[in-house]
Amino acid sequence: MNSVAIIGAGITGLTAAFYLKRKGIPVTVYEASDRVGGVIQSLRRDGFLAEFGPNTILETSPKIAELVRDAGLQPRRLDPDPGAEARYVVRYKRPIAMPASPPGFFTTDLFTWRAKLAVLREPFVPRRRDGKEESIAEFVVRRLNQEFLDHAIDALVAGVYAGDPYKLSVSQAFPRLARLEERYGSLIKGQLLGARERKRRAEVARDRAEKFSFDEGLQVLPDTLREQLGDAVRLNTAVVKLTQAGREWTLTLSEGQAARAPFSANGVKGHQVRHDAVVYCGTAYQLAELQVLLPTNKPHEPFAPSLPPQSDTRVSAGREEGALPGLAAFSEIRYPPVASVALGFRREDVAHPCQGFGMLIPKIERFNILGTIFSSALFPNRAPAGHLILTSYVGGERCPELASLPREKLYELTCEDLRVLLGVQGKPTFQHCVLYPKAIPQYNIGYGRYRDLMAEIETRACGLFLAGHYRDGISLGDCIVSGRNVAERLAALFSR
Repeated sequence: MNSVAIIGAGITGLTAAFYLKRKGIPVTVYEASDRVGGVIQSLRRDGFLAEFGPNTILETSPKIAELVRDAGLQPRRLDPDPGAEARYVVRYKRPIAMPASPPGFFTTDLFTWRAKLAVLREPFVPRRRDGKEESIAEFVVRRLNQEFLDHAIDALVAGVYAGDPYKLSVSQAFPRLARLEERYGSLIKGQLLGARERKRRAEVARDRAEKFSFDEGLQVLPDTLREQLGDAVRLNTAVVKLTQAGREWTLTLSEGQAARAPFSANGVKGHQVRHDAVVYCGTAYQLAELQVLLPTNKPHEPFAPSLPPQSDTRVSAGREEGALPGLAAFSEIRYPPVASVALGFRREDVAHPCQGFGMLIPKIERFNILGTIFSSALFPNRAPAGHLILTSYVGGERCPELASLPREKLYELTCEDLRVLLGVQGKPTFQHCVLYPKAIPQYNIGYGRYRDLMAEIETRACGLFLAGHYRDGISLGDCIVSGRNVAERLAALFSR
């Protein structure tokens, strides 16, 4: 019976393992840390429920709802409060509700009349035809104007990627926008005309997708998948080396405390196991450290990885003969640090109603935090009676140095921003923060070369699959779909 090794017990790896097991394919998940879920972290304490990774799942694909159903979690699913639909963007040092309809756009204080005229003009802006890869900033200024970039898109980019709109590639980071222009010649036309096509594909636009969580937070999902996988999940077990021999893969493992150290296959004589296929669901920077050895006598075409032009990586330097080249290039993928700061307050100490999803903050407004989610407004039982909980994010590409400040300093600067923006007074009744030193992969200009390299690696190393946030999209929903898709690819391969 064919068996599969999955490296990484984040949501991608757990989803893949769950569906492989349902198809009767033996699977083992190897996780270097002592917990499952990756960046998903839910904390229940003192009557508060805090989320430190994603706060919701967007149901952009039917495969997401299918996972909830198949895992038996439908009774524990929570949809957001219908009154929490409002989203705010900060301008003039205050949160302003984003317009919910076309008439609302033309009456909002969020944009000046110049920006409103730019939207009317957008359908007549010609599409770009020279093939140049654009940043999201270039794209928005060309199709709309600088005001839209500075006061809306910059905030959106900070909220999604914690990124820099001048560096992120529109075709890689926001491919749907690029496709709308390519197919319809206009974003406005594409939103209207593309709705029928999305419905045919059973897809939902992100801005219209249903969002949800679970009664005890998003951690419920990975914990449930782990429970159903049972002994197939091995924690504190890092894979440091892959060796292909014939149709099999030998995995060299580092277990216990050593598993949490940075990857290094040099001198490792750890326990070895064999599988017929391997799915890598970790991070790009850890992939760069993973040693992969292929048979030296295996006939193949010369392998020339598509490295970024600026890369000075020596593809074979320091590698054993037969090592798979190109992996070191993934160390160049940028992961900025982000600190998640959850603060609870008495309801009477916050002037703003905080009824909505949250607020995004553009760089031009000069605050320390990137944005804040009104966590207790979204779902019930997130805070004790008479209290609320606000989850703010610090760092990213905008101010990476702030993310690693001492906790007390992070609480202080977050409270100061919330004082100005939301009228917060008094001290928090709950506080906790989590630092992600390498939080979110940045799909910057040139990122397509990394994706090309991933495809080449899968072709060269038969039986090795790459899936997850560094390849198929950074959202929680993207990762679920990525895990489901790779499971389906493997099942098809084994059925031949």
